[in-house]
Amino acid sequence: MILLRRLLGDVLRRQRQRQGRTLREVSSSARVSLGYLSEVERGQKEASSELLSAICDALDVRMSELMREVSDELALAELAQSAAVTPREPVPASVRPMLGSVSVTGVPPERVTIKAPAEAVDVVAA
Repeated sequence: MILLRRLLGDVLRRQRQRQGRTLREVSSSARVSLGYLSEVERGQKEASSELLSAICDALDVRMSELMREVSDELALAELAQSAAVTPREPVPASVRPMLGSVSVTGVPPERVTIKAPAEAVDVVAA
């Protein structure tokens, strides 16, 4: 099962790390506890829209950019999940340009890694 909160947390963590900022810095700027922000980044807590807005403001990232990146990751995770279940099903033509080449034949469905142009996306079945 793909957990949206886990994908969202991964994207938030990458955004923070790209800026070279600590959890403490972002939590202070967003006015959210360090522990709670950590749980959101690890996908253990669901973030409200108000909390996401505060975190995005603290990171100086538009929420639409954050959601776009989460959406892209979700699409890749769904593709990996369906490929792991039915490996002979062709990749839809509309998705091919985004992926380059993806092969999940013979990979256990509980862990599929997709190499994207900029980075790797780990998809772990919950």
